[in-house]
Amino acid sequence: MARPVKPRWIGFDPPSVFFLPQPLPVRPVGLTVLTIDELEAVRLADHEGLDQEGAARSMNVSRPTFGRILALARRKIAGALVQGRGFGIEGGVVRFHPPFGPDWGRGGHGRGPHGHGKGPWR
Repeated sequence: MARPVKPRWIGFDPPSVFFLPQPLPVRPVGLTVLTIDELEAVRLADHEGLDQEGAARSMNVSRPTFGRILALARRKIAGALVQGRGFGIEGGVVRFHPPFGPDWGRGGHGRGPHGHGKGPWR
C-alpha cells in the first residue's frame, strides 16, 4: 500500500487556469495538466530563483521530493511548448500557507503551529 501524499505548501494563488497556443491551430489542441504544486515548484525555482533546499523548505517537502516535482513540471511544460499543446493548472495535494504574523500560533507569541519554536517555513 502506497504512503499517502503529504500536502505541499503553496505560497500564491495561480491567476489563470489555462494557457493555449496562439493562434489556435485548426486541429484540436491537446491539454497538458500541471498540478498546483508543480506550478509552485517552477515558481520558486525558476521565477523566484530559490535553490532546491530553500524551495523545498518553503513547500514543506524534502529536497529530493522537490527535485522530482520540479523535474516533472519542467518536462510537462517543455512537452506542451514543443508539441504546441495548451496546459491547464489544477489539482494536487496542497495547502495554502497559513496566515503568518506576530499573533500566529498558540499563545500569540509568533511561534510555530504548536506553540514551540519556529516552523520549517522561517
